Amino acid sequence: MKKPLLLINKNDVTKENTAIGKIVAEGAVEMGLDLPSTAVAAFELYHEILTQRGKQFNLTAIIGDEDVARLHFLDSISLVGIMELNGTKMIDIGAGAGFPGIPLKIAAPSIELTLLEATGKRVVFLSELSMALGIDVKCIHARAEEAAFNPDLREKYDIAVSRAVARLNVLCELCLPFVRVGGLFLAMKGCDTDAELAEAQSAIKTLGAEFQEAIDYSIPGTDIRHRVFVIRKTSQTPEVYPRRFARIQKKTL
Repeated sequence: MKKPLLLINKNDVTKENTAIGKIVAEGAVEMGLDLPSTAVAAFELYHEILTQRGKQFNLTAIIGDEDVARLHFLDSISLVGIMELNGTKMIDIGAGAGFPGIPLKIAAPSIELTLLEATGKRVVFLSELSMALGIDVKCIHARAEEAAFNPDLREKYDIAVSRAVARLNVLCELCLPFVRVGGLFLAMKGCDTDAELAEAQSAIKTLGAEFQEAIDYSIPGTDIRHRVFVIRKTSQTPEVYPRRFARIQKKTL
């Protein structure tokens, strides 16, 4: 039997990393969030595992304690204060090291979460991370433009979320096919993205959706403001989308 790429043992994790928990707890209060009683400990464990395994699996360039707590954890769970997520069926597309999906699941445990990631080692990391945190998460190893044609995934989700760096018109083609009619695509971006929204209007319409709103928010303890674009699915996405990624790159919608 092939050995797993990593083994996460809770006994290897220190119990003294209270700075992370303090930052997350205080930040959540500032954002008006009522976290579950288990959340702070889960975020501390998440940080410790990320620190241990981050370089090995090229998970994130952000590694400092405070930066991880604020720029990953608090940024991710800000969506809980912006949208009603409890009880939703959600897919995080391009999950990477688990942001924003796993922090959202920690903060709102009733989310039914799927993580879609194209890199095999990261999928193994996400699977074992979820087990270590004791959360029920479905991890899928696939490219979005291919997984979107799986009938078990296509238009099956209340919410698709992405914190990817691709431009909005590209993200729309990759993510909207997963969203059911009436559901939402939440694209997490910086605030200097008015041009992205303008260039994405054609893609949004073509893919069977409409732009609903842009919500700006601040990350507690920083002067950083981010934005989430809320895009609502209004009709089925035409069967030809998404295209192969090379075609998407060559000619965006």
